[in-house]
Amino acid sequence: MADELTPETPEEEQPKKTHKQRKNGLYPGVSDELAESMRSGWADTELHGLEPIAQAAHTAARRAALSARFPGERLVIPAGRLKTRSNDTEYPFRASTEYAYLTGDQTENGVLVLEPTGETGHTATVYLLPRSNRENGEFWLSGQGELWVGRRHSLTEAEQLLGIPAKDVRELPEALTEAEGPVRNVRGHDPVIESALTDKVTKERDEELRVYLSEARAVKDDFEIGELQKAVDSTVRGFEDVVKVLDKAEATSERYIEGTFFLRARVEGNDIGYGSICAAGPHACTLHWVRNDGDVRSGDLLLLDAGVETHSLYTADVTRTLPINGTYTDIQRKIYDAVYESQEAGIAAVKPGAKFRDFHDASQHVLAEKLVEWGLLEGPVERVLELGLQRRWTLHGTGHMLGMDVHDCAAARTEAYVDGTLEPGMCLTVEPGLYFQADDLTVPEEYRGIGVRIEDDILVTEDGNRNLSAGLPRTSVEVEAWMARLKG
Repeated sequence: MADELTPETPEEEQPKKTHKQRKNGLYPGVSDELAESMRSGWADTELHGLEPIAQAAHTAARRAALSARFPGERLVIPAGRLKTRSNDTEYPFRASTEYAYLTGDQTENGVLVLEPTGETGHTATVYLLPRSNRENGEFWLSGQGELWVGRRHSLTEAEQLLGIPAKDVRELPEALTEAEGPVRNVRGHDPVIESALTDKVTKERDEELRVYLSEARAVKDDFEIGELQKAVDSTVRGFEDVVKVLDKAEATSERYIEGTFFLRARVEGNDIGYGSICAAGPHACTLHWVRNDGDVRSGDLLLLDAGVETHSLYTADVTRTLPINGTYTDIQRKIYDAVYESQEAGIAAVKPGAKFRDFHDASQHVLAEKLVEWGLLEGPVERVLELGLQRRWTLHGTGHMLGMDVHDCAAARTEAYVDGTLEPGMCLTVEPGLYFQADDLTVPEEYRGIGVRIEDDILVTEDGNRNLSAGLPRTSVEVEAWMARLKG
């Protein structure tokens, strides 16, 4: 990785600066002649006639709804800033969900501001970093200059793409400091903006804005549904990629599985939507196993929980539990089929007008029945469910909203989410599981170390639901046939 004009030897060992080098003052070791050379001789690369991004009409409608909800108030929604990974390297930037949802833009330092135009209505402006300045040297001397990190859109280009007037974000903090009237800000993304608004906002009012934007994403529009299907379709191909290289994973580790799926995500999408869980053997019993450094052994199960994130930041979230050698053992099949039956009951409960909790209750009822039937719990089933005894082995909720965040709408009010009612356009996961820890002495030894989860992405439709991830087999027999076909 190139070092941004950092001297390779200590300063005291550097050659003495000439008068011209000292006079220039832009950067140690930069002469006036070099600075002048870097200012000129560059072609005009302004792009013309750009078409609006695919979601521009949808983001405009979302901003209109937001404006109607908070009339007469200034609304500030930042994208966020780069975060340091170590020393002088940063994590790849991912714009805040709220900002990307309302603008379609994904660039760091961006801020959307809705200025009230009276008692009703707002004027939207997106504040962005303009093209790098070549006159003052920022283009090539700054670590975030375009010479180092690549071209960014001009403000004029951004206006064409986003359908929103664009201004220089460097002017925004002062403008916000001087602004008067009620303000709300989405917190946690941009400390510079928060500092400028310190005396103008309250935690309670800002939280109301965050909650509204979380709940607004519950029902997906046509663009969002298409993006979710695109994410799922790429994820299906990523699972197929993994099955084809399980022999190589056996020779290495779970990391081979992780890397294989990541390749598909980066080639067809923006990234993975969350840390891939590539859990072989007893690691499947650790719900968020993302170390992915364990052995992959024939005869064990692989619990693969992964999702591709599209370029517009919508993510899939799919899980399959696969026999590494292609065939389930009797006990593995017994547990897998129980989870499948539970998932079938959960998916059947997803329909408009149903309570959000209904699919969880349906899935848990089946799992409780199985645990009683197997002699692991004392019935009746209603007693088990009332006391929550099945949770020792079911552990988690049966699903969650899905969208731009893998756990979408997370800031929504309880009454609007888990105590709410399903509507067409909502997308959620149904993902029951059974997990028998390797050190669990309350179950027979043959159960220990087996973890099974099956997860699909389900869209609520006008007349029921649609399984967006139906491209992956779910029954144990279908999984075995699918794996045999892929392995050739």
